[in-house]
Amino acid sequence: MISEDQLHDDIGNNHIATNESTPLRTDAFELTEDQKIALIKKDVQNILHTLGMDLSDDSLKGTPNRVAKMFVKEIFGGLNPQKKPSSSTFENKYKYNEMLVEKNITVYSTCEHHLLPIVGRAHVAYISNGKVVGLSKMNRIVDYYAKRPQVQERLTIQIVRELQEVLNTEDVACIIDAKHLCVNSRGIRDIESSTVTAEFGGKFKEEAVRREFLDYIKLDTQF
Repeated sequence: MISEDQLHDDIGNNHIATNESTPLRTDAFELTEDQKIALIKKDVQNILHTLGMDLSDDSLKGTPNRVAKMFVKEIFGGLNPQKKPSSSTFENKYKYNEMLVEKNITVYSTCEHHLLPIVGRAHVAYISNGKVVGLSKMNRIVDYYAKRPQVQERLTIQIVRELQEVLNTEDVACIIDAKHLCVNSRGIRDIESSTVTAEFGGKFKEEAVRREFLDYIKLDTQF
């Protein structure tokens, strides 16, 4: 019988997602950002001190505060619902009813199992059901859900669910191809491998539509 610690290690080391939603406590937003930064700063100081680092060195003095601000305001900023992109849509007056694809959207996220970077590209598509969304909004939605401790499968699903709600259509798809530094820089240390995840909704479940999407993202775009 494996121990609870071993079970949790196995989940993390095998990058297994356990929940479609980001696991947040009900009191996640009771503290202000400044209060969170102050607490995290102390925790980072303790980590560095425990590792034996000399925090009186000029190079390290500001590290705890920098890390705390980075966690709260930058790389985990997508946990804050107030930073969620506005979901403005527009009437599809020009009656464009074919697939719209936004490809090669940069993904910077953080693996929730080891708190190491996930870096890659997202390809997002939808077929209008009477509404369209600004192209930059698609990038912002990807960025918002990426800026939190994540599992790539969950990130892919969250992007699709958000756009389905915004556009009032099931016809949304997302593919993410990303490198996980927890695989590339530790453990197996395989620097060549990447992880591909996909979520297809509505018409994208049809083979012909899905194939069209895949053909679009294989286009060699050069400017």
